[in-house]
Amino acid sequence: MPDFLASSQNLGRLILVTGPSRSGKSAWAEALAAQSQQPVLYIATSINNPDDLEWQKRIQLHCDRRPPHWQLQEVPNALAEAITQAPPHHCILIDSLGTWLANQLEQTADEWQQTEATLLETLQNSTQRIILVSEEVGWGVVPAYPAGRLFRDRLGTLARHIGVLADQVYLVTAGYALDIKALGQPVP
Repeated sequence: MPDFLASSQNLGRLILVTGPSRSGKSAWAEALAAQSQQPVLYIATSINNPDDLEWQKRIQLHCDRRPPHWQLQEVPNALAEAITQAPPHHCILIDSLGTWLANQLEQTADEWQQTEATLLETLQNSTQRIILVSEEVGWGVVPAYPAGRLFRDRLGTLARHIGVLADQVYLVTAGYALDIKALGQPVP
């Protein structure tokens, strides 16, 4: 384990790990969770579709990488409730916000605002260490279809709101992680 991961005292209570696909963000979040020296509750937000073989392979890669003693909960929708009901003194690792948000995409603007507000309030009020993984989707072209634009806009806004609350915000790209909250300046 690298020296900067040697102590759980370096970890904040709320950590956001973001980055593009296949960048290493899940592996980094898992390393942070392991560093916490707490029991880990891994919350997987995907809907397990046995007919989607490619998706099953992706899920299996995550399963194979995780220690077998970590607890697993599959939570495609009720994320705030899962956080609230998590066992005390556990590190909660949520992978991923983008998948969870995709499961909520049919919500109206008002419904989504309430869902987002509830999650943010839950994150802010929790005393447990929580590590959230989120995809970076806004660096490319504006999607040509409404659902793509809605997803991108909602996820970007959610990540920004969580970033404000987070003690650490890691950008992971090309296999490297940077704590951008420590290095950067907040946007007014």
